[in-house]
Amino acid sequence: MKQIAVAGYSGDIDISHRRSVERFIELIKNMCSKNIVLLLGGYWGVMKIVVDKAVELGLPVVLFLPIEEEDVRVPENVIVIKSGLSYRLRSVAMVRSANAVVVLGGASGTIQEAVTAYTEGKPVFVLKTGLDSDKLQYLSPYIDNRLLSKIEIFENVEDLVQNLCKTLSD
Repeated sequence: MKQIAVAGYSGDIDISHRRSVERFIELIKNMCSKNIVLLLGGYWGVMKIVVDKAVELGLPVVLFLPIEEEDVRVPENVIVIKSGLSYRLRSVAMVRSANAVVVLGGASGTIQEAVTAYTEGKPVFVLKTGLDSDKLQYLSPYIDNRLLSKIEIFENVEDLVQNLCKTLSD
């Protein structure tokens, strides 16, 4: 079983970004191994779009909810972990549980998840969206001289998923 943590913006996004997020899930379903589980940190913003599309397509989803949002209503067949942790700390638990981290556009929380993934040796796949997380391109391919894991930047979701699936199958 391969676990993909999906990091994304907690607010509203435009229709083009939404289509890319939905396309990401469709491609994961069709191109990656059947043994994929998606890990997310909540059920709002980009994360809600990912969860809803994944549930629609029958992909398993695990949510690591922060203590501040433990009572959010989620679809019935989603696994919920009430972490008892703040937003930042639940992100650490989620990322450490993943085999890879995908950034689908976000701000400081999303960037924190990418940096945590790097320090934990998890590969990071970043989709350029025009949001603040695009700044990760300045840290790519490696944040520092330790070369702990690669941060890859993608202009389109098709290339991102192709590289993600290849990495997970190695």
